Amino acid sequence: MLKTMIKSVAISALLAGAAMTATAADYKLRATANSNENDEDYDGLIVFKNYVEAASNGAIEVELFIGTQLCSNGAECLQGVSDGTIDINISTSGGAAGLFPYVQVLDLPYLMADDRVAEHVMSGDFTRTMRDMALEDSGGTIRLMTIGNTGGWRNFANTQRRIQNPSDMEGLKIRTVVADLPQELVRALGASPTPIPWPELFTSFQTGVVEGSKNGITDIMGMKFPDAGLQYVTLDGHAYMGALWWMNNETFMGMPDDLKTVIVDGFYALQQATFASPKRKSIQAYSDFVAGGGDLYVPTPAEKAAFKDAAAPVYDWFKANVQGGEKIFDALTAAVAEAEADINGGRSKDLN
Repeated sequence: MLKTMIKSVAISALLAGAAMTATAADYKLRATANSNENDEDYDGLIVFKNYVEAASNGAIEVELFIGTQLCSNGAECLQGVSDGTIDINISTSGGAAGLFPYVQVLDLPYLMADDRVAEHVMSGDFTRTMRDMALEDSGGTIRLMTIGNTGGWRNFANTQRRIQNPSDMEGLKIRTVVADLPQELVRALGASPTPIPWPELFTSFQTGVVEGSKNGITDIMGMKFPDAGLQYVTLDGHAYMGALWWMNNETFMGMPDDLKTVIVDGFYALQQATFASPKRKSIQAYSDFVAGGGDLYVPTPAEKAAFKDAAAPVYDWFKANVQGGEKIFDALTAAVAEAEADINGGRSKDLN
């Protein structure tokens, strides 16, 4: 009986201590992602929350709001970050382009060859250059913390035929978002850009309103697009699906240096999680696509070079028409060259 009482008292004390710890956080961060718990954005936030709360010894608490609880679109979410009602938010380049148009540099085709190059670039000074630009343009309120990944790479997919060369794109109606850059890319390749809201895309494939899209395989399979007739995917990897992680700058700068370090390291852990998650999830997605009768085509190096040549006018358009375009384009291409040199140098050492 006494042992039972002592055990009960001990458990009560532990629970009380846990409750005290839960309410003792000096900083509570509200983090949101307009996605779901099957998404790599959620994976990243879970890693971030776990790391930050543990490494800060409970001084920082991270509250997660998944879906549209706090905001419903990119512009609204970034406004929340700016005014401080949201501390942390993730957006795609398209979701942030209204406020920071130069983030669309991530959508420029064929500039980064693979994951190693992209991850090297996103982990370096290129991201800091974009951070400085966003801080200036937001009046010092919105801070870019890191760039991860959300869905792997964008590839061309369609309902009509295998695409091996740019000429195979001729005449296809390709779904894009309502943004100039992806529409310019589709036109440069000879296809017809057709802006369609994401929730309407399945039906649009079924009815022939559009015949193709530029998406990652996990999105294609998650939305069951093959059931709507999407049967051809070409792994041209024309754009890295960057995930931009934003934080209210006043909240970040108001922390002591030791906790700011925890936040920075937490975003590094988040970034690594989002780099890894699409790689794992895409394995099953590609397998399911092929098992369902899908045609999966990998372009040869010569074919991929032909796509890049056909898309080259988009680079000049971007630099001439997008605010901050030339500066961020130069930053990205310099970072890519540095990444390729570093990776190739390391690879040469590993081969000897």
